[in-house]
Amino acid sequence: MSFSIDLSQFTGLREAVSKFGDAIKDEVAIEGAASMALVIYEDARSNVPVSIKPHYFYGRNSKRTGVRYLIQPGTLKAAIYRVFSPERSTPTYKLYRISWNHTKAPHGAMVEFGTSRAPAHPFMQPALARMDDAITAGNARMAAKLAQIKGRS
Repeated sequence: MSFSIDLSQFTGLREAVSKFGDAIKDEVAIEGAASMALVIYEDARSNVPVSIKPHYFYGRNSKRTGVRYLIQPGTLKAAIYRVFSPERSTPTYKLYRISWNHTKAPHGAMVEFGTSRAPAHPFMQPALARMDDAITAGNARMAAKLAQIKGRS
């Protein structure tokens, strides 16, 4: 018994599947990671304490150097950032960094972890505890992006 299959109608199928796979790698993963990072970022910003009035921050070497920093209310909140990290990402793994700018807010670690004289007021740790919510948001955004890609195929 012999038979033959006409594959001419499948011309371009491999390219279409490859293009769809590339779109998923390039667009879906980054959208999901961005949505996850946004949940953590927004929560960290909402958790950070904001002082009522300006105050001074004395660094580790301030006794020796005399350097002190005048911290305006909201400085730490404004210094929190969320940024894509291309150097640590791959086509299938996307990484966002969420932290605070240590130059703009050198007192961030002391607020987060406390000192021998001041209690901790964590803002990053509680945000990271919302990872389940972040994953849910990321999954929802990836599903929406997949639907969008399927619609344009």
